[in-house]
Order: sequence, then structure tokens, then C-alpha cells
Amino acid sequence: MSDESSLTKTVDFSISGMTCASCVRRVEKVIKRVEEVDEVSVNLTLEQARVVLQNPDIIQQKINEIETAVKNAGYEAKWINPEEKIEDSSEATQHKDFLQWVIAAAFSLPLVVSMIVGSLHHGWMLPGWIQFLLATPVQFWLGRHFYVAGYRAVKAGAGNMDLLVALGSSAAWILSTVLLIGYYLNPTAHSEPHLYYESSALIITFILFGHWLEKRARHKAASSIRALQALRPDTVCKWVDGQEVIVPNEAMNVGDIVVVRPGERIPCDGVVYDGESAVDESMLTGEAVPVEKIKGDQVTGGSLNANGRLLIQVEKTGKETRLASIVQLVENAQASKAPIQKLVDRISAVFVPIVIVIALVTFFGWWIDGYLVEGLLHAAAVLVIACPCALGLATPTALATGCGAAARSGILIRDAEALERAAHIQVVGFDKTGTLTEGRLSVVSVIPTERFNAQQILQWTASLSLGSEHPLAKALLNKAQAENIELIIPESFRVIKDQGRGISGKIKDATFLFGNQKMLENLGLDGSQLPSDIQGATVSWLVRFKDEKYELLGVVAFEDHIREGADKAIAQLKAKQVKTVILTGDNEQAAYKVANAVGVDEIHANLSPEDKQKFIVKLGNEAGQKRSVAMVGDGINDAPALAAADLGIAIGEGTDVAAEVAGVVLMRNHPGLVAATIDIAQKTRQRIKEGLFWAFIYNIIGIPLAVFGLLSPAVAGGAMALSSVCVVMNALRLLRWKAQV
Repeated sequence: MSDESSLTKTVDFSISGMTCASCVRRVEKVIKRVEEVDEVSVNLTLEQARVVLQNPDIIQQKINEIETAVKNAGYEAKWINPEEKIEDSSEATQHKDFLQWVIAAAFSLPLVVSMIVGSLHHGWMLPGWIQFLLATPVQFWLGRHFYVAGYRAVKAGAGNMDLLVALGSSAAWILSTVLLIGYYLNPTAHSEPHLYYESSALIITFILFGHWLEKRARHKAASSIRALQALRPDTVCKWVDGQEVIVPNEAMNVGDIVVVRPGERIPCDGVVYDGESAVDESMLTGEAVPVEKIKGDQVTGGSLNANGRLLIQVEKTGKETRLASIVQLVENAQASKAPIQKLVDRISAVFVPIVIVIALVTFFGWWIDGYLVEGLLHAAAVLVIACPCALGLATPTALATGCGAAARSGILIRDAEALERAAHIQVVGFDKTGTLTEGRLSVVSVIPTERFNAQQILQWTASLSLGSEHPLAKALLNKAQAENIELIIPESFRVIKDQGRGISGKIKDATFLFGNQKMLENLGLDGSQLPSDIQGATVSWLVRFKDEKYELLGVVAFEDHIREGADKAIAQLKAKQVKTVILTGDNEQAAYKVANAVGVDEIHANLSPEDKQKFIVKLGNEAGQKRSVAMVGDGINDAPALAAADLGIAIGEGTDVAAEVAGVVLMRNHPGLVAATIDIAQKTRQRIKEGLFWAFIYNIIGIPLAVFGLLSPAVAGGAMALSSVCVVMNALRLLRWKAQV
């Protein structure tokens, strides 16, 4: 599914210390300064950076340079080894964050009680020195991270959330301390001044609480990756000289025989060497019903052996397995950036400097009016309420959650742009065979011309099929085997592309050609003497080239079965106002039969791969209006159309070529997942829009309130933390989503 060269040039890092969109932009900036770095994408929700290098031969050197550059910028970067499982340290981090918040709350609670009681009973409050002792540890011990990160941001000529928190809380603490010292140095003072230690302590406390909730939610949003990685067992049981030997997963090689007992995960991609069992593939495909496996059947690493002992011959291990490809696709999607997020990043780059300017204007405005203390407090409230946490979390959290939810239902979305395009689809083009139909054809009729018989036609067509992997060829070989017909290996076998579609080869003293109606017409032959509309079946013609002339020998009719759920899938798309079209290389009768059965709006038959590509482009510009088009296919012949579409969707057991060019890969052969893809894309887009709305509305309302003195620093800190939590929790609603198929 993935291009090997691109994998060797892509390096992932875990990044710690980021708190907002400004941090994301800053980390990207310092990594881009490293030579040989081509692209950088930093994800706040996953706390990861994906770096694409120009030269894959110097990866280790560049890893060290990138880690150093990020460290100098005030963050920590650690290279993620793709061969190793990612150690999940988030539980320990969450526990540490929770403990810090509890301690901060314990110190802040007496200050809050003092503030409340003092407002009810004028003149009563905790002595100033006790307030100082309670607030100072919160400010400089529990809040030290904000100072360190804020200092590094200033040193690098940038601004971030930590800087705003440090400035805002420090303003309240410094003001209170100056007033307290002035009181103790003034022998004529009769009562302590009103202090604002509760504001400085509550700002830190609220934000620590918000960070803890955010990390919990972000951990949940990234759970799909960890769940997929957990499917690979650490050890395997190898069958060596009749003995079972437990070895590490890394010691398993292609060609080995491994033993998988009931209840164990299959550790590799391979084929059943011996045994029978039902295998649960739901974590990979979303299909809840276990699949029966017998000797010779393919199995996928990560699936669960349900009830029988299996011996499996290893075909793929490590990063070559289907599970590794799935993990890679989900990681790519969650680490990539939607176009809307790039706009948010540009906004956040200028947001912090603008907020600092507004805070300074607020301070001087109130000071000029004669309210120095109030000006300092209102400026602090501006700094705190404007922290761009929610702005940075809105898009990546929704993307990570949406892509994870889709993966659990067997929908793999390649990147954020594919997800965004899926939300706007107006037309869906379907290949017919293997997509709307099962793709397992059977021969229903063999009709010869007068000079020949059905046995001869079947022998020649099945012999030609020995060199082909096409579904029609498989159907002919099955029919010939059932009738015990002796086959002849053809010479000079080739696939016909330039004169319609079909195959040709030399059998004994003549060349035979077997293909579709277009091939027949290009050879200048008339097939009207034979029926070509047999119950809407797929038909192919057999022609012999002998004595310098072409001769029609007969026609073979094939029948395919409508895939279960295809009609419901088309109905779901129509309910979303999406137009459906069949684009097939088959004849019109067969296409109309399927279209009528499932309710497709429009069909185009007898198409070559190039014709399909042209129709996709035409559908996207029909009647002079630009429309967003998706193409659904499963074969090599669909690859050009998948690449030309706004969104390519490779379905089920499609070829690697189809999956490589597609933006979405469906892990099971169910057309209903097409509508589900559009549905999860639209819901994710809606969550992003809602998150950005709440992020902006908090600032639009909160900043003016703070400027005009209607918002205290403590309340601003709570509101800012609440905005981030609201945005993340809104995105997590996507975790409840399941494909309705």
C-alpha cells in the first residue's frame, strides 16, 4: 500500500512540551531550518512530528540534528523507531499532571475561601503573608513550566500560550507582592490592602486542570493507533522439527511455520499450512462475523484465532504485513494537516503578538484614566483569556478521532486532505465487477456457431485462460475442470489492449482471440448470428485466425451475483443527494441488469481503462459546473480512474495498484462503506467547524470583556481551560460513530 522510497525518507518524532497552535508552528519552523528537510507536519493531538527528508542516506545524522534543534527551541524530540512498538507513557504523564493539579488546588482553595468570605464580610481575609506563602509555590513551582517555555519562546523570537499564562499570572502575583511589601514598609498603614494572590494561583490551577483533561482526551483520540499496534504479539510459537519453540516476534522469518492456538493473535501474513478454525478479523476489517479458514486459505496478521489450532506458513512479517500497512495509513491520516488547519496555523502565528499589544493598550488605557492596579489586572485577564489552546486543538483532535473511528469500521483514510475531499463528494462512479457484484463469475452458457460444438469452444477458451488471472478466466477454468476437459497450454499468450479487451494465444496451428464486443468489432466481424444479450449476462467472443482470415467460433456467457447490501449502499448515497454512476468494461445488458437491481442513476458500458478516466473527468465538469467526484474500484484497470477522481476509493480485496492511488481503502468488500466514508468525513468536518467556532467565540467575547474590566484574571483562566476542554470533548463525540452497513 505504501511506496518504499517514501517510507525511507519519512521520519517520525514524538514531541513533548507543546501546549498550543503557536508551539506547533514553532516546532515546524525549527525543524524546517535543518538542512535536507523537505516537509514537516507537527500534530498537537498526537504530540508527533512527521519529517520528510530529501536524502534518505543520512537519516541517522539528521535525526540527531532535528532532536537537537527541537531541544534548543524549548521542547523535547525523540525519534520513533518504526520497527518497535511505541511505548505509551501517557498514563504516567496524566498521573503526574493530575497530582500537580491536586496540589495546586489544595494551595488555592484557602485563597478562594478567603476571597468569598471577604466579599460577604467586608474586611475579613487571610493575612497577607499566609496568602503569599500559599500562592508562591503555585506560581513558581507548579507553574515553572510556563516560565521556562515562555522564556524559550521569547528567546526564539516567538510567542506561545505559556508566555501569555506566565505574563498574566505574574502580573497578579507581582501586583499583590508589591502592595504587601508596601503595607509592611508603611508604618502609618492601618489595614492590609486588597491582594490578588487568588487570581494568580487560580490561573495556574485552572490551566493545570485543563491540561490534564486535554491530555486524557487526546490520549483517547489517539487510541486507534495503539489498538492496532497492540494486535501484533510480542512472541510467536515456531514449529521447528516437530517441536514448538517460543521466540520473539522479530525472530520469525518468511517460510517459517508458526503455531497459533485458539484465542491467540495471528503474528504474520501467511497461508494456513494445516488445521481449521474460525478467524475474527473485525479489528482489521470491521466485519463482526468470524471467517472460516482451512488449509490453503490466506490469513492476516493481527486477526484473532477463535476456536481451532492452526499451523501457518509465514509469507510477510514486520512492516511488510497488511497490519503494518494499515497502521501506516492511519498514522499518515492522523499526522497530516487538513487545508483548514494550515489557515489556523497562519492565524496563530500572529495571534500571540496581537494579544500582547491589546494587553499593553488595556494597561496603559486604564492607567491613564487613573486606575493603575485595575489596568494591570485587566491586562492580565486579556493575556489569559486569549491563550490559543482551543484554536490549536480543534482540527487535529477531530481528525485523529474521525480517522480512528473510520479505521475501526474498516475504512482507511490516507490523509487529512482525502478526508476533507470525501466530505464534499457529489458524484460516485462505481466499477461493476467486484464492487457492486461479487466478482466470482460462473459460466452460464457456451454457444458455438454451426461448424463447432460447445465442448470445443470451452476447451479453446479455457486453454487460453491458463495464462490469465481475470475473473472470467477463473470461471472458464472452473467450468472446464467440472467437465473434465483436457486443456492445452497456449503459446505466444498476450493480453489484448489496443483492439478492445481480451486475450490471445496460439493453440496447435491457429491463433485464438477471446474478448469483448469491442474486440469483435475491431476485427471486422459480425456477431449478430449469435445471441449477445443472454439474460443480461457478460459475454465474450471466441475468434480464430487461420489461413490469413478471422473466423467467429462462438460466444460464452458469464453471470455474476449482486453483492449483498449493494442496493442499500446506493440508497444511502441517494439519501445524501449523491449521484451514482456505473463505469464498466462489460456490455450494456450486464450493466443495466446490475443498475436496475441496485438503483444506480446512470451507466456507461464497454469502457476501456482510459475511457473510465475520461468519464470521471467529464462527470466532474458536467453542464459546465464543477462537481466533486469519487471513483470506487478494485482492479488494475480502475487505477487511472481512481487517480483522476477527486477521491479514489479502493474496495476490499483490490489490487495493490488500486490501493496505492486511492485516497481511501475499504478493508472489506462492502459497498455500504462508501456512504459511510462520506458520512464520517462530513461529521469530522462538522466537528472541526464547531471546534473552531467555539475557539474563536471564546476569544471574540472574552477579550473585549477583559479589556473593559468585566472579567477577572481568575475567571479568565477558568474560561480558557474550559474552552480547550469543550473543543476536545466535542471532537471525542466521533468515537461513538460506527458505519451503518
